[in-house]
Amino acid sequence: MSPITDENNAAVRTAGVWKIFHQEAEEVRAVQDVSLTVERGEFTALAGPSGSGKTTLLNLIGGLTRPTRGQVWVAGREVSEMSNRELAQLRLEQVGFVFQAYNLLPVLTALENAEFPMLLQGVAAAERRARVQELFARTGMEGLEDRRPGKLSGGQQQRLAVVRAVASRPALVLADEPTANLDSHSSEALLDVMAELNWDLGVTFVFATHDARVMERSRRLVRMVDGHIDSDETRA
Repeated sequence: MSPITDENNAAVRTAGVWKIFHQEAEEVRAVQDVSLTVERGEFTALAGPSGSGKTTLLNLIGGLTRPTRGQVWVAGREVSEMSNRELAQLRLEQVGFVFQAYNLLPVLTALENAEFPMLLQGVAAAERRARVQELFARTGMEGLEDRRPGKLSGGQQQRLAVVRAVASRPALVLADEPTANLDSHSSEALLDVMAELNWDLGVTFVFATHDARVMERSRRLVRMVDGHIDSDETRA
């Protein structure tokens, strides 16, 4: 079945999305009837305490889990009806991920880690190198190309994860608690990097966070409580 096209063609749109888990005899409604549109170029935070549903919603958007009911579109294509193979291809081509645990490949250098998704996409070597070098210059990673992740600080590893997510030119970047393992200085530096990439290159970011610094820097703040959207504020 070909994925249904969403004529809105936003970076992300959800319509009446639910995610229900069953833990023994208990039903957990992690996300309840969420309808949300994120336009291209937004810098949006999904905020809320543990258990609010923000990470589950992020995973639904990224195709890492399927909705119990409702629909999700990414870059105009319906995610919820895709096969596993189609989902994997969509994630490779349209979604960049930044996780709090970095998820870098320890046997690869920083340069190789950043190039890896583009290698899977079939991007030519010269183009891969040019994109990564530009992003390394923007993010203060110049000179670290040959270091493996174990020789980088936490802040440097997370900046590398951002470069890897952005270099393949996805429709959006999903960042799950990206500052959780960083000190305040590294957190601010990382947010500076992501804000610059958003502003200069139009990269769409959606965060799941309970970090006040991320909330303050986001231009749109969607607060979640018990799986619902409690408030949705756009700021200048």
